[in-house]
Amino acid sequence: MLSNTGNTLIFINIILTLSIIYFSFQFLNKEKRNFGVKKFVELSLYQTTLSLIIFFTLILGFVFSDFSIENVYRNSHTLKPLFYKITGTWGNHEGSLLLWINVLVFFSYLFLLFNKKSNHIFLIYTLLIQNFLILGFLLFLFVNSNPFSLVVPKPLEGLGLNPILQDPALAIHPPLLYVGFVGSSIYFSAAVASLISGLTGSEFAKKIKLWVLISWCFQTLGITLGSIWAYYELGWGGFWFWDPVENSSLMPWFVMTALLHSVMVLEKRNMLYSWVIILCLMTFTLSVTGTFLVRSGILNSVHTFANDPSRGLYILVFLSVMIFFAITIFIKKNKKDHYIFSGYSKETFILANNWFMAFFLFTILVGTVYPIFTEVLTQTKVSVGPPFYNITIIPIVIPFLLLMAIAPNISWIKDRTNNLKKISFLIILSILINSIIFHFFKSMSLISNLIIISSLFLIFYTLSDFFSSYKKKIYLVPSRIVSHLGFGLLIFFIGLNHNFSIEKDFNIKVGEKKSVENFLINFESLNLIEKENYKAIVGTFRVDNKKNLNSNTLSPEIRIYSQPETLTYEASIRTRLSHDLYLTMSNINRTELYNIKFQKKPFMMMIWLSAILISIGGFLRIFKK
Repeated sequence: MLSNTGNTLIFINIILTLSIIYFSFQFLNKEKRNFGVKKFVELSLYQTTLSLIIFFTLILGFVFSDFSIENVYRNSHTLKPLFYKITGTWGNHEGSLLLWINVLVFFSYLFLLFNKKSNHIFLIYTLLIQNFLILGFLLFLFVNSNPFSLVVPKPLEGLGLNPILQDPALAIHPPLLYVGFVGSSIYFSAAVASLISGLTGSEFAKKIKLWVLISWCFQTLGITLGSIWAYYELGWGGFWFWDPVENSSLMPWFVMTALLHSVMVLEKRNMLYSWVIILCLMTFTLSVTGTFLVRSGILNSVHTFANDPSRGLYILVFLSVMIFFAITIFIKKNKKDHYIFSGYSKETFILANNWFMAFFLFTILVGTVYPIFTEVLTQTKVSVGPPFYNITIIPIVIPFLLLMAIAPNISWIKDRTNNLKKISFLIILSILINSIIFHFFKSMSLISNLIIISSLFLIFYTLSDFFSSYKKKIYLVPSRIVSHLGFGLLIFFIGLNHNFSIEKDFNIKVGEKKSVENFLINFESLNLIEKENYKAIVGTFRVDNKKNLNSNTLSPEIRIYSQPETLTYEASIRTRLSHDLYLTMSNINRTELYNIKFQKKPFMMMIWLSAILISIGGFLRIFKK
């Protein structure tokens, strides 16, 4: 019943999308225009409503364990808690693709609704291109990745959801990330529409600024939440691992950040139109590229959804057509920009910001794609890990932080202010604080010292901007100050975390003790517990700090899931503002020994809060009057 309903609604939505495309062409043909923008708003509302109903139909299939639906059969189980039945809807390829389409449709409707009184030709071209994207993914869903495919005969029980996806963070992480990823589609469509319709300059910047900001905020939150999930769920014990799928979510973020700043120049100075168009096209292209990598089976990662070449081939063809179309329109319609920038102006600094972002993007793109080409060409597997990214990116972060601090106070066109005294004072203050840190810990390299100094400089400069705005009676904190402060704090705490972490692997039996630097770890006991959908072997460890005589109890788990049969290793984490104590255990086969991974990770909580602060700055800008 639900399967037939879902398939029928998908088919109707395809017809509705084709109708919007048809009437868009009719509208653009003045001789055949027979209704106005209000009708498009109504059609788009029907399309959005229908998409949501399809999504909730699939949720009902999971809630009521309708195992006649193959997607439910493969990703659910009657014993699975209700919460994970619901979140399992988008914890698989088919469900996540349906979520992707819902975001596409929802952004299409909202853009139409908020801009219905603007240039109608530009608006309908945007709607037309957006609906071609929607149609492409709807056909992909219906033909290749149908979430309502039937299983005959109907199984009595499902196979269950991957245990590492049975986590509260996974309920929020994909929707947040998809609003960022897929939200970029609307300014991709708007960029192509701008080229065709001739709506350029500051008018175009005003049309897309809000949507760039929304997608950037949600992408930032989504990446942060994914990082937190990986930290406590996967047992790796860090905030970022340069996993290829992590990288595929970070690459569009760099382009979004460059676009966010470039739109300011286009709005204020009517400059960089061509560059803004390129960034709009690149953002969604990289988002779809990430989707291709995740769903094609090319990447080997805990985040990948599938290992189906046919899915990857469809997305690759769709991506190629999309890029070819956009580039063709850009070459035909774009006019060359001729601008002369002053060497010391805000637009020059923003352009420099863009080049930094381009460098970070290129570095991560090479690190992600290079192993794929190496394996195809030489049949040799190559792993590109943290050392590559640390060597190439970290030194460039230093001048980037200095630029972030100074640039916001530079004037448009040509700056005549003299901030040399302020800059000198804050650099000296940053060096003094770094010297105190170095005096107590005495283990930082030259690069680490420079990172700490430059991040402190950004923090102090941004705080001075905050106090200056308060003196001017600007009581609503400028969003830029919040985001830049968050970024400075993020880099500062990452620097401390990198230099002062403790990591130790060792083998131990129940009843034994192990000394690790200032800590004494006592393996006190093992217990077996049973939960609704798994059994767990729980270790009890007392961790004593020899210096301050503090004692903590940590309880890592080895979980045994039956549906599907899976073994997972759950970390036990004791969190404080200053540091986390992190411990995982795994059994060494046929022995009484357990392998223990113990870590002390400084300022993990502050890293997460700093990343969230970055996105809060963006949300302040969205809701600013």
